[in-house]
Amino acid sequence: MDILSNQSDLPLLLTETLTSLCQRAYLSLVVVHNGRSGAGAGLIWRQDGSIVTNYHVIRSGSPRVSTLDGREYTADVVAIARQYDLVLLKNDVPEALLPAPVADSRQLRVGQFAMAIGHPWGQIGSVSAGIITSLGKVPLRWRRGTVNVIRTDAELAPGNSGGPLLDTNGGVIGINTMIMGGDLGVAIPSHVINEFVDQTLGRDNPTVVI
Repeated sequence: MDILSNQSDLPLLLTETLTSLCQRAYLSLVVVHNGRSGAGAGLIWRQDGSIVTNYHVIRSGSPRVSTLDGREYTADVVAIARQYDLVLLKNDVPEALLPAPVADSRQLRVGQFAMAIGHPWGQIGSVSAGIITSLGKVPLRWRRGTVNVIRTDAELAPGNSGGPLLDTNGGVIGINTMIMGGDLGVAIPSHVINEFVDQTLGRDNPTVVI
């Protein structure tokens, strides 16, 4: 009887766990506006107000960021890595926002569960889920070479770009991008993003295009 009782509690436990992971992710999630009509997602990456999003979300626009409750802030472009479809922004982070817990994407395995969070078609903080279908490389967009990517079957749509891909501990394992994936969801791994951020913030003049 105890075994059956414990098994009946599993769906509730799973629901509570996934809900808690999403609520924690929302504390690091912002909406990134590009100064035109488009918007994507962004993630507080460091406590100093560093925000990571996709380069194609802002392009040549003047970015602004807003919290999920609608408060809006200006943001400065600190660095661009077009080949990775990444951009680093900086703003004064409200106290209610926290840097995202970042997991080591080098430890991922095919078949792991993953959740994508973003703002598809303007649905703020929408969540989709799936599994990691492959870990591989895709060609760089503006130069020769390749970049590591995470492919998932989590459904993505315009507005998911720049949002986090989470593991089952709530750790950020990647940033989703809509322009590299074809018919599958693709994310830039967190270890690639950390290298980009560390390289940028380690410069005397961090405003760079690489």
